[in-house]
Amino acid sequence: MKDLIKAMDNLPKIVKLILCIPAIAIVWAIYRVIRSLAAGKTVSAVVAIVLIFIGVPWLWFVDLVCILLNGKVWWVC
Repeated sequence: MKDLIKAMDNLPKIVKLILCIPAIAIVWAIYRVIRSLAAGKTVSAVVAIVLIFIGVPWLWFVDLVCILLNGKVWWVC
């Protein structure tokens, strides 16, 4: 899992931005779940799973802004 997290973190900025398109933003939602599980944070993993279902309409925009400003997807762990 750590290799996947590192690979996603090292993607070029343009690829990260493309992955923010609403139809394929589920990639970042799954990334959050994997990142939380790899860090051993159960509460964060549960929140990430819930966000897959209720956060889709707006979370892609948050990801887009965070990638433009910080180069990373927003998450708590």
